[in-house]
Amino acid sequence: MQEATKTTRLSFFGGSAGALMPLLAFVTGATYLGFAGAPDERGLWTVLLLALGLALLLSRDRERCAEVMIEGMSQPLVLLMIMAWLLAGVFGALLSASGLVQALAGAAHAIGLQGGMFCAAAFMVACLFSTATGTSLGTIILCFPLLYPAGAGSGASPIWLAGAIIAGSTFGDNISPVSDTTIASATTQMATLGDVVSSRLRYALPAAAASMLGFVLLGGGEPVADSVSTSIDLSALLMLAAPAFVLGLLLRGTHLVVALAAGIGVAIVLAVGGGFVSWSEVVHIDPQAYGARGLLVDGLDRGVGVSVFTLLLMGIVAVVEHTDLLSRFSSGESARTVASGERQIFGAITASCLLTTHSSVAILAVGSTSRRIGERLGIPATRRANILDTTVCTYPFLLPWFIPTILAANLTATDGVMPRLTALQVGAANLHSWILLAVICAAVFFGYGRRTGTDGASAKPAGF
Repeated sequence: MQEATKTTRLSFFGGSAGALMPLLAFVTGATYLGFAGAPDERGLWTVLLLALGLALLLSRDRERCAEVMIEGMSQPLVLLMIMAWLLAGVFGALLSASGLVQALAGAAHAIGLQGGMFCAAAFMVACLFSTATGTSLGTIILCFPLLYPAGAGSGASPIWLAGAIIAGSTFGDNISPVSDTTIASATTQMATLGDVVSSRLRYALPAAAASMLGFVLLGGGEPVADSVSTSIDLSALLMLAAPAFVLGLLLRGTHLVVALAAGIGVAIVLAVGGGFVSWSEVVHIDPQAYGARGLLVDGLDRGVGVSVFTLLLMGIVAVVEHTDLLSRFSSGESARTVASGERQIFGAITASCLLTTHSSVAILAVGSTSRRIGERLGIPATRRANILDTTVCTYPFLLPWFIPTILAANLTATDGVMPRLTALQVGAANLHSWILLAVICAAVFFGYGRRTGTDGASAKPAGF
């Protein structure tokens, strides 16, 4: 997303307050539905439509406002996410129908992974996947359909298990050298990628260790399903080759859509060839319903809710980006000391993240301002990059109106016996992001890491 120029900026009745009203209306509605226990992201469609209507009502140029909304919805990034959601729904439906989830549950039971230990293991798997691929959303897409329903008979708390998976997805997004936020934070601050990654471990590893302990202690509960049957056919573990194939493609730098599409092809071959599902279960014509039915259709339907949510949300975000709200929050001219400069960088990236609802976009929006503050006050480039990246790896994985929490909640809607959770529940159980938020606050307000290690290194050009 590109920052709006002055000539394209939207103006609203009521000034900045009027410009902020649509986003506040959405946030208020999403939070209310979260506390009310509404589990379906489709319930947010109405809230988003009302917010878009409010933006049109308050805009001084309604035609231009409508154009901005459509431009925001039609960005390549948005279409990429929608395509990923749809393909992920199909992929998850195929793996679930093949019996892989039950086989994973049986294998976990056989090796004694129960309760909090199962949650901790899920956290580690998600950490490894997200670190290897650098994508939190990709990790959520692949890990939730497998690990969440597999916890049904393990005695793992559904809420803490969901929290463990999204927490592991957060970990890699924060430290992986191929993560978009890592690259954005390093390049905008002119820091070397190696220094940024190595210095960031000081924040990420303590948070991960504390999270692991927390999931072990808190993750136990009553089994949601009866004890895992010893008669489960573990041959369905063969289906793990499909997500492993997707992981291999992503590690080679393959496009996410290409990797998911290829994974679906492999999953179909394995599922039908292995006798886990029949071809008619994959897809068939239902004359009475005048349409196609099967796992492909069911999987696509799983992705519709979050896809429409993403479209409408990006319309609101585009409106915010075409106002002067971001520039008001990120001037940074009043900072006079290193401590106050770091607080202003933290405040600017927090505001940008909450307003744009997108991690890397938030970094790009305030990157130049953060670099200007840091260079004027002598804040090292790695330190600035760490403040930016660590901050954006908290709010989107905690608050119930961001895409990661909405997507994770959507993927708890399985055909098994595990309960469907709300985005509020998933985010609240993400121990890693909560602890990471506490760590970065300690860094900014109390100086943790300010004069130690590579966070105290001098700024130098990015090394790509």
